[in-house]
Amino acid sequence: MKKYKLYITAALVASAITFTSCSDDYMTSLNTDPSKAATIDPNAQLTTGELQVYGDIAMMETVRSYLYAFNQQLMGCWNTTNYGGRHTVDNNEMTHVWQLLYPIAIKNVTDAESRTHNDASKTNINAALRVYRTYLMSVISDIYGDAPYKEAGMGYINGIATPKFDKQEDIYSDFFAQLDTALTQFDASKDKITGDVIYKGDIAKWKKFANSLRMRYAMRISDVAPELAKTEFLKAANDPNGVMESSSEDALIKYINVSFSFGSEAYVDYRANRISQLLFGNDPSNNPSYICSTFYNQMKNTNDPRTYRIARFYYDGLMSATGPDNRVDLTDEILNGGVKVEPRDPGAYSWEPWPAGYKSTILTEMAKSNSKIDPNLAREVEPKLATNFLKAENPGVVMTSAEVDFLMAEAGVKGWLQSSISAEDYYKSGVRKAMQFLSDNYGCDPISSSEIDTYLANNDFGHTAEKQKEAINVQAWILHFTNPFECWANVRRSGYPRMKSPADYGFGQFLTGGTEIPVRLCYPVLESSYNKVNYQEALDRMGGTDDWHTHVWWDVK
Repeated sequence: MKKYKLYITAALVASAITFTSCSDDYMTSLNTDPSKAATIDPNAQLTTGELQVYGDIAMMETVRSYLYAFNQQLMGCWNTTNYGGRHTVDNNEMTHVWQLLYPIAIKNVTDAESRTHNDASKTNINAALRVYRTYLMSVISDIYGDAPYKEAGMGYINGIATPKFDKQEDIYSDFFAQLDTALTQFDASKDKITGDVIYKGDIAKWKKFANSLRMRYAMRISDVAPELAKTEFLKAANDPNGVMESSSEDALIKYINVSFSFGSEAYVDYRANRISQLLFGNDPSNNPSYICSTFYNQMKNTNDPRTYRIARFYYDGLMSATGPDNRVDLTDEILNGGVKVEPRDPGAYSWEPWPAGYKSTILTEMAKSNSKIDPNLAREVEPKLATNFLKAENPGVVMTSAEVDFLMAEAGVKGWLQSSISAEDYYKSGVRKAMQFLSDNYGCDPISSSEIDTYLANNDFGHTAEKQKEAINVQAWILHFTNPFECWANVRRSGYPRMKSPADYGFGQFLTGGTEIPVRLCYPVLESSYNKVNYQEALDRMGGTDDWHTHVWWDVK
């Protein structure tokens, strides 16, 4: 734990010197040397890059407000429904990832990679930085499309104040090149990576992570560049360094337990998983995270054993304001009592329509000693996100071995693999790992092998390639509940699960940003002022407007 605390401290120092909040400082933060020294440990900068992804509370606002709604996994809380559920275009809310990831994580990682380039004593940290920068840039590009890439974070290195927007096709091509370079550099006999809160410097795991990312990116482009996709996928599958095969190789960002706070300090403190905090909510007893009917019904209708490990029913009137304590679990009472369960449809707030509710026996008994408790309930019949997912120490998910199995399964369906393991076997392995992932990392009650076997037996893999693709990617959607960036990217790429617009549920009159579910987020308006020429060039490639219904390059659905 002592070494881990040192990582945290180093990250906070590195992030503090790059953090900005004022729009007038936007380009300054991107292009000003943050340190005036070459003494910042590149390992500390890697730590910053790792921790910021889920540790930046402002950046996670975009995830809560838009991504969870577009993925139709959460709905009902004001933020999720107001923005993503109602297709409300808000340039500030949708641009946090861009405006914060570039000047902090990408800036630190780019600087560290540049300073360690061609340094024989820092070959492993340079390789890790290459791999991680690739991941960070994929988050940006998958959300926004064309984006500054080769010149991103280069302001104080090469004096580039207005970086050009690279085509997403070119960005992905360079992803594969960067992963190639990194794999050739990794050498367990050379420098130790000391700032790594994902793998603790384990070179073998970094190699598997790099190959696994290659598989992800290859599958991402499989509909728009199928031959390149197949080539790159098989390169990873056949690489002697391997890919992720077990939970011990999952790429998870480690966080620690801190009390939740929505004060200013929370915005520069990356120690906690801030998506957990936001899903807990800044008004948790009145505005918790509710499960969307799309997500709930998919699990419930297939008798998925994860249903009531992810979705629970609570009375939150006694809950702490700083953490998910003192919730009264009503799940068994509701399910066994025949109470009507009412998950929120896409586009609905928690009060639309007002649920019938019921009178709780549990709370009636508690009210005998606490007159503040009213046992007559309403919104408690709407499934909420289980407490296990609201903890500050929850991991930030980058990639898992379960995802790799689903990628291998789809590659098998496509006929890419010459393997003794069938696509269906990879699929079943992925489902098994995805279910075990919840108990391994979130403290959910373990799902037994017999439960998993029963689920797989009752939910057919499919007898056509398209049905098999659907089965694989619906399971990936459930797995990626804790990885919302990848979830939204894969839903758009695969087309599964099929989702209906909130307009189909009666909310069409509220959808000011169009009835179709958006397929990208818009660029920050600031780009039109500070980087006008390159910004306009990117818009011209998209037809002249910054429209969130314009598909990114790899999304040809």
